[in-house]
Amino acid sequence: MEHFQNITDDDRWRIAQAKDRRFDGAFVTGVHSTGIYCRPSCPARMPLRKNVRFYATSKDAEEAGLRPCKRCSPNTQSAEEACVLAAIAAIRAEVEAGGTMTLEALSDLTGYAPTHFQRLFKRTVGMSPAAFARALREERVREALSRGLNVTEALSSAGYGGSKQFYESTKGRLGMNPSDWSKGGAGRVVNWAVLPTSLGPMLVAATDKGVCCLAFGEGEPELAARFPKAQLVPAGEDFRALFAAVVEAVEQPGPGSAAIPLDVKGTAFQQRVWEELRRIPHGETRSYGELAAALGNPKASRAVGGANGANNVAVLIPCHRVIAADGTLGGYAYGLEIKAELLRREGV
Repeated sequence: MEHFQNITDDDRWRIAQAKDRRFDGAFVTGVHSTGIYCRPSCPARMPLRKNVRFYATSKDAEEAGLRPCKRCSPNTQSAEEACVLAAIAAIRAEVEAGGTMTLEALSDLTGYAPTHFQRLFKRTVGMSPAAFARALREERVREALSRGLNVTEALSSAGYGGSKQFYESTKGRLGMNPSDWSKGGAGRVVNWAVLPTSLGPMLVAATDKGVCCLAFGEGEPELAARFPKAQLVPAGEDFRALFAAVVEAVEQPGPGSAAIPLDVKGTAFQQRVWEELRRIPHGETRSYGELAAALGNPKASRAVGGANGANNVAVLIPCHRVIAADGTLGGYAYGLEIKAELLRREGV
């Protein structure tokens, strides 16, 4: 970002007309006909010059009676966050239209070089733009199947050319294939056991792709409620080593638990939250607000909390590392005593 103290209002007007994001933070554009103020790079239609005044800061604009633009959020988002959110909106719109947003197109939209924007997007969202688009398309497949569409119709509505393209692009990330999703998991095998731990009985369940459930104080009835149409089978020798690793991750937590394979499913937003949870370093915590900010949307604390609650794999996706803004523990599905002990074992 560049700041120039000696630029004139005529310079600022030309910068605003060019929507030059390099000057975001150097000043804000006040539009007195609408009562709002914007970043220089705001994508909204340009106002008439006679209605515009420039202010050094958001505070100055608000003292003049203006309110922040909801489109570019000059008072809450950094220039980089605004770029990422604009890119997310563009990717979502393109996916909904059945198309593909290229990195070059995103580069043109945001004003960043392709490689720089790729790094920025991944740092903010937790996945690349291409991976985010794939997650959105996969979510559209799930939603279409849940509405009763057949597999061909669901894949077409999500922009896939056919089932081969879908399978090649997902490469098993969904765990269940489209037919499984449309049947609510019928025909899938979930292997399970209730294991003793120092925190009490712990339910662990896994498919052939990885752990799909870890819960304290639950058993087969609760597992059946989570996977109502799957075939539940008591785990045998094939799962002994995997389940032992899960127990060790609870009793002696460490970074190594990240290597335990998971078979989890969620919406694109839930997947982003879970990915960010797994990025919280061992022995550290984050508030819901901090997690939302890391995802590029500081106002999404409540949605982050909902995604936390949808996590079927406690500890391995460490939602216990998220605490309230005031430093208290906040909530936890399995009780604050277990949450406090998990954090204590991590040295928090």
